[in-house]
Amino acid sequence: MRSTTFWRIVRSKSTEEFEPAPYVLTLLNTLLWLYYGVTKPDGLLIATVNGFGAVMETIYVVLFLVYAADHATRVKTAKLVAVLDIGFFGIVFMATTFAIDGLDMKIMIIGLICACLSVFMYGSPLAAVRAVIASRSVEYMPFFLSFFLFLNGAVWATYALLDRDIFLGVPNGIGCFLGGIQLVIYAIYMNRRVVDSQSSEEAASTSLLSSDSSRHGQNDISYNV
Repeated sequence: MRSTTFWRIVRSKSTEEFEPAPYVLTLLNTLLWLYYGVTKPDGLLIATVNGFGAVMETIYVVLFLVYAADHATRVKTAKLVAVLDIGFFGIVFMATTFAIDGLDMKIMIIGLICACLSVFMYGSPLAAVRAVIASRSVEYMPFFLSFFLFLNGAVWATYALLDRDIFLGVPNGIGCFLGGIQLVIYAIYMNRRVVDSQSSEEAASTSLLSSDSSRHGQNDISYNV
């Protein structure tokens, strides 16, 4: 869960090696879906859920800016927010509000943009997969983030089927699939981390025993002399 991740960041006062991209993209995604829900005549549920999500993601991004591990990370996060959450969303809002006539056309364009961004949002945590594979550790790919991405995709895909909303159905179906892949990777390398830690402990114990044996051998030699 993201709240767990950010409690860790607040306690340590550092974002450590957590990537800002997933949080910035999720904020943009919730803003666009909020706009889609407000524009669509029967989109109250979509607007309500994503309105709450936009508020929460804004808080998360602010915390990420405050507790950035270094200046470079803070600058990177600020640039992403400026370009995506402010710039891109502003362009979409202005273009669809003033340059496009007809409600159906406006809904279709906003829906297409939301669908594309949702796929990127669901795929953004995959950036951590390379680090997981390289380090054989899932420390920086939180389980609850992957789990709730999978669950979120499954729930919204089911709702989209019932509502016959292709703009919701396609990206959330893909998101459910990608979330499932992350969960599989987590399961594989979580077990690998346990094995590696056990191996490290065994190696340390062996080293300690060897050191003790060496000391005893030296003492025996000194006694014989």
